[in-house]
Order: sequence, then structure tokens, then C-alpha cells
Amino acid sequence: MDTILTACRVTEMKAINRLVNQKGDDDYFDRLFSYFQSQFYEKIIEFVQIRNSVFLLITDKHTYILKGYHSYNRLKIQEAFTATLRKEGFFQTYRFLAPSVKEQLFFEGTYFGCIEYIYPNKTAFSFLTEKNRREGIELLEQFHRTTATFETRYRTLIPKGHISEKWTERLHTFSNHLPFLKYFMNDPFLSEIISWGEWSLTGIEKHRSFFRQEPLVILHGDVAHHNFLRDRNGSLHLIDFDLISVGPPSFDYLQYANRILPFIDWSFEKLAGLKQIRNHLQEEAFLYALAYPADIFREWNRLIREKLYTDQVKLRQVMDLSIGQFYSRKKFIDQLQEKVK
Repeated sequence: MDTILTACRVTEMKAINRLVNQKGDDDYFDRLFSYFQSQFYEKIIEFVQIRNSVFLLITDKHTYILKGYHSYNRLKIQEAFTATLRKEGFFQTYRFLAPSVKEQLFFEGTYFGCIEYIYPNKTAFSFLTEKNRREGIELLEQFHRTTATFETRYRTLIPKGHISEKWTERLHTFSNHLPFLKYFMNDPFLSEIISWGEWSLTGIEKHRSFFRQEPLVILHGDVAHHNFLRDRNGSLHLIDFDLISVGPPSFDYLQYANRILPFIDWSFEKLAGLKQIRNHLQEEAFLYALAYPADIFREWNRLIREKLYTDQVKLRQVMDLSIGQFYSRKKFIDQLQEKVK
């Protein structure tokens, strides 16, 4: 749902706003729209593609987000999970709805779920302000407290979170791209970035008992800013549970820290200002994990996998992440390495 906020703020749209999907397949969009027309008893007024398999659909009675899933099982897990969240007292998210349709929405191999549309605030959520960073992690903590009460019911339905294995594979993929990466970054930068990853993984493996001892919750798995949505009344919501897994809360907090560090100038002291993270900073396992350059590896691997390096805007963003913030990040990691000596 990365771009839902932008698309949903459009106040004047034609009856059918035809946006081409990421593959440029106009025909698919036309066929899909015709299919929805045939299935909905409500009259469709507007139909807008947000991103691959995510659409804004406005009828004469309701506004929906339609989201596609590659299997019926994945759709049902998402429906059940969001329903369980609300049943257990976590209301700061969307609901799956049962619209007036002829049958289960299924088109060309994709099952579609109908999600409640949350009218967004005029100011989008970001990690730029301390207020937002604090509010975001407090909502994440509340999410963890809620999911801790029912994670046993989902252990056989969703994967178990494995940070070490996932990060080892991500580093391996990045390292395999070295010949290509050298067109963009000099050897000293690449060598140091890889050394951060190796040092981090060695420490995580050495202290992995810490993560095993933590109580289990259901992890969100993608705590990027676009998965926090502030509604028009100012309330913050947590959305998009495609990557949920069972694991210790620290896995989500590590990802949250990685997301916000560029916005706090890679300051250890400012990071410690968030009590949810401060409580973990006495643990060597957590300090080692904080050094892992997850964002650099993730974005370069994606850039190369999807051949996005020809897009100058995306390339500049990843270069800033890697080189523009290099010395601030290095200072931060030097601090971490001092603390575990």
C-alpha cells in the first residue's frame, strides 16, 4: 500500500481513471474493470489502480480498497488475522468487508479481498518528527501486546521469523552483485559495508539465545512509514500485514530503528530516547543486529533484481542511502562496536 495515500487524496477524478499497471498492461486493466462491473451489484463510479494488485474502487454506496492475493489461503489468513486483531481489542487498522457481489472475487489467478477504506489525513505520516516516531513505535508496541495473546493460534498458519537466515541470504545476494556494484561505488565503501554485515551476523549468531528467550508475538514485518496511516481525525493506524510472522518483538524494533535512524542523524542517544528500543540497548545481541545495513542490502538487491538502476531518481535515493549517509552510519556503528568490546 505504499502509494495509497497519494492516490486516495485525489479529489477530482473522471468516472473511470485509467491508470496503467506496472507492466503497462492496459488490456488487463480493462478486463479487470469489466469483471468487477459484472460482479458488483453496486454501481462502480471510479476505479483507480494504486499499485500492482491494489485498487481503489468507489461505488454509488461505498468506497473500497481491493487487494489481490495469489492464493485463497493467503486471503483467508489476512481476513482472519484482521478480524482477530479487532476481537482482541486492536482497532487501529482496517477491516475486510463483505461487499454486495455475486461470488468470491477471482480473476485470472488472483483472489481479491475487499478492504475498508480509511480516509487519510491531509498530512501524511512520516518519520520526520519526533512525535510521529514516538507514536509509531507506541502503536507497534500495542500491536505486539495484542498479538501476544493469540500468536499460538497462528503458529501453523504463518511463517516463523528468522532474522539470521534472512540477513545471511541478503548479504550473500549483495556480495554476488559486487562486480556490478563497482560501477556505482568504490571498493573501500563496498568492503566496509560488507564488513558491517559480516560483523553483525557473527554477533547475532554468538548471542542468538537472547532472541530465543524473548516472548513470542506476531510481527508486522514491514514497519516502513507507508504502513502507518493517519486518518482524517488524526488517529494513527497500522496497515498491510502481508509479511506477518511469529517471532520476538525485537525483530520489529530492529527494523523500526533501521527505518528511523536516517531521520535522527544516526544518533545513538536519540534512538535511546524511545523506551521500547532503550530497553533493548543493554543487550549485545541487539547492538550487533543494529549494525546490520539492512536498508542498503535490501534496496540494492531490489534495484538490481528489478533493473531499476536506469531510473535516475531511484538510483539517487539508493546512492544517498549508501554513500550520502556513509560517514554518519559509520560513526554510529563504531559506537556499537565500542559498546560490545
